[in-house]
Amino acid sequence: MDVIPLIPGLHFLRFPIGHAYLWQDTDGLTLIDTSATGSAPRIAEAIRGLGHHPSDLRRLVLTHFHEDHVGSAAEIARWGEVTVHAHRADAPVIRGHEEGPLPELTDWERPLLEQIQAQSPPRTPEPVRVDRELEDGDVLDFGGGARAVSVPGHTPGSVALHLPGPRVLFTGDTVARLSDGQVTLGLFNVDRRQAIDSFQRQAALDTDIACFGHGEPLTHDAAATLRTTAEHLRE
Repeated sequence: MDVIPLIPGLHFLRFPIGHAYLWQDTDGLTLIDTSATGSAPRIAEAIRGLGHHPSDLRRLVLTHFHEDHVGSAAEIARWGEVTVHAHRADAPVIRGHEEGPLPELTDWERPLLEQIQAQSPPRTPEPVRVDRELEDGDVLDFGGGARAVSVPGHTPGSVALHLPGPRVLFTGDTVARLSDGQVTLGLFNVDRRQAIDSFQRQAALDTDIACFGHGEPLTHDAAATLRTTAEHLRE
């Protein structure tokens, strides 16, 4: 795992699959996603390397229920006084009370998913408590007031976070960036039409830095790139 500063107070925790992001405020830390099962020790090491302690974590925000984002959440939630946030629609899956819906795969996505699963078989993550169920427009107490943006389509309860002050957007898996730098609609969606609508909603936000669950962040004038991709999705 690599720890990469993006702007003061924001670090990109780059994992092979399922990235996480760490935000630092004066009153504690906020973690967005946790990568896959077994990632907690590396996240704790990153926190210590930045001069903090894992018990300084105050908020854990889960963008959706997939294992490569919530895999280590149960362990991290036990670090101390951590409030776990997730969208209302995905919360029952994250808690282990329900099965999550399967994606509606396109013809070209099917072999890609089979290849990914052969390399890293999907695992059922440990159930995670959810302390706060998010709704669209809810404001979280970090980053000067992070706004929850409901972006269903990848999962029913996918949620993005938009920080208007620093103009940062955390998209989860609703948006992805390929190895060649191209920004695209996230893969393996439960409802592609809904996912496209959610992409377009995020493209309309005032965003300078966009942080994705898969692929390198956009670190300058992200809104322009998102809007260009959104135009192609309308075609």
